[in-house]
Amino acid sequence: MTLATANPSPANFRSLPGARPDGGSDLLEISMGPQHPSTHGVFRMDVVVDGERIVKLKPVFGYLHRNHEKIAENVSYLGSMPYTDRLDYFCSMTNNWAYALAVEKLAGLQAPERAEYLRVILAEMTRLQNHASLCGFMLQDMGAMGTPLMYAFREREKILDLFEAISGARMMCNFMRFGGCRCDAPDGWLEQTAKVVDAFPSFLDEFETLLNENEILQARTQGVGVLPRELAISAGITGPMLRASGVDYDIRKVDHYGIYDRFNFRVPLGEHGDVYDRFMMRVLEMRESVEILKQALKSVPAGPIMDPKAKLRGFRPKPGEAYGRIEAPKGELGFYVISDGSPNPYRYRIRPPSFINLTILEDMCRGHIIADAVIILGSVDIVLGEVDR
Repeated sequence: MTLATANPSPANFRSLPGARPDGGSDLLEISMGPQHPSTHGVFRMDVVVDGERIVKLKPVFGYLHRNHEKIAENVSYLGSMPYTDRLDYFCSMTNNWAYALAVEKLAGLQAPERAEYLRVILAEMTRLQNHASLCGFMLQDMGAMGTPLMYAFREREKILDLFEAISGARMMCNFMRFGGCRCDAPDGWLEQTAKVVDAFPSFLDEFETLLNENEILQARTQGVGVLPRELAISAGITGPMLRASGVDYDIRKVDHYGIYDRFNFRVPLGEHGDVYDRFMMRVLEMRESVEILKQALKSVPAGPIMDPKAKLRGFRPKPGEAYGRIEAPKGELGFYVISDGSPNPYRYRIRPPSFINLTILEDMCRGHIIADAVIILGSVDIVLGEVDR
């Protein structure tokens, strides 16, 4: 990808006044987006380049702002559940869970055993389809036209079919409830899920054979967009990006929320914190998700799916505050809720991993060429519904 590929026009690039420190020609400022195909939605990067080398980079967002948090303070607690679907619209099941967890802490509710197992199963299937899609999109940004993304979407379709069967929707699932789940799994759903899970490793084998030792992939990703361990920690980065920089931190292990303490799984770690490590982190995490799913599917108990104390109507938690967080596919997703005893939250705040992880984009891009910025952004794994809210 060359400078021309960024589609410069008089409206989106300009020469900056003043010469370079070495006495050379002026620097150039390029505005990539908000419609640029590499920006994963309505997102813009204001990039200052010296030739093709990046000197500065400023992420510009807000194009998809929907006033989510203020809306939530003016509707009922349950009324906000479908809005959470629209945050990371690839991962509505995990969005639902994080919000449900916060309100359950506030109201003193506990999901029954069967509901806890269903939540883990749906969360890990969400992780599978998110990570597979991320790998496909990132490779398409690199110029691998179509094949990896179509392979990933082929597997994603199987998972979305299962989401539709249990919730009635493929993406905007609105499935979790405070104290459990909206409905039980239909007959045969667990068996069909087990078939999809059992077949998933063969897809990963196929994917890795196609890509891992590809010379172009290695040349474009190894040593590119390095995120040092110290910077990752100080910037509050979480999820696969943090672990790719070698930091052993996974909320499933730290908090043991839900029933994650019952499952054996590893937390993969990278060594270099570059784009290649971030790519491989998703592949390795998918393999661990498969192991969690196999254990969970063998142990799902019979029983109710809702806490009998949960009320759908007249739901008024006692005054107080709570923060619920989970290890979402992109990192720590948290909801902070304050109750004043009324039917609506007094305060509702989201900690979105896409937004936090995006804050160090300039640090990873500075010194690289503009074509690398596209790949580095792809390795962050953002979704603009979560960035802007």
